[in-house]
Amino acid sequence: MKITAPRTVRRLSALGVVAAAALALTACAPASTDGVVTQTGDSTADTSAAKSLSDIRDSGELVIGTEGTYQPFTYHEGGSGALTGYDVDVATAVAEKLDLTPTFEETQFDALLAGLDAGRFDIVANQISITDEREVSYDFSTPYTVSRGAVITAADDTDITSLADLAGKTTAQSQSSNFYTTAKDAGADVQVVEGWAQSVALLEQGRIDATVNDELTFLDYVKTNPDRAAGIKIAATTDDVSRSALVTTKGSDDLVEAIDEALAELKADGTLAEISDRYFGQDVSE
Repeated sequence: MKITAPRTVRRLSALGVVAAAALALTACAPASTDGVVTQTGDSTADTSAAKSLSDIRDSGELVIGTEGTYQPFTYHEGGSGALTGYDVDVATAVAEKLDLTPTFEETQFDALLAGLDAGRFDIVANQISITDEREVSYDFSTPYTVSRGAVITAADDTDITSLADLAGKTTAQSQSSNFYTTAKDAGADVQVVEGWAQSVALLEQGRIDATVNDELTFLDYVKTNPDRAAGIKIAATTDDVSRSALVTTKGSDDLVEAIDEALAELKADGTLAEISDRYFGQDVSE
């Protein structure tokens, strides 16, 4: 399905974390965080499908692969409304800077990079994090999302101020997440849960001391559930840092250069900060 975005960046607020969607994504591919999923590409580079900026300009459109079910990054408003989200708005703004019409084509998460390889998309915008393994097979723009691991506790907790303070404490983590290992290595007694929704519920009920999760997940929760979120806080951060970028096929040098220039302009004129604030209440682009 193709959806052509309007020529202006939509000003829509996120409707909240859809925990089930995040869980499904985590099950599809290895995840660097509970809230930001990752996807593994081929181990060898193939430049035969490299994208030419001139060809894309001749077509007049930038075809963008995305999932459409990963709130608040790429999703349909109200479940069946217009495609929106942080990644959608960033990709739309980039296309506009390149004087191209952004055309979104949706597919399942684990088919995104395969679709890129097959030439279905020019780029993918779906919180794909930069890894050494992926950089062998794909070209990445400069990051437009930077997220850190966070130790989240009750707002009135004064015992936990660092990751090391989790020793002997109880946390709740998804076993498939890297944060499960982070909490275990810190000496926490980890309760296995399905994801963020269960973790934060246990924390709010006082049944655990903390949860280690992705900073973006926490910020989205604060943005969409301000009353409930008033009872929790980020007590410390971890060394886990995820940087997400727009992805294209290997060897697409002039396209990546143009995208990077567009992102730099969007950063300088405040557009990236504005989009970030719309969904997370603060700038998550750096």
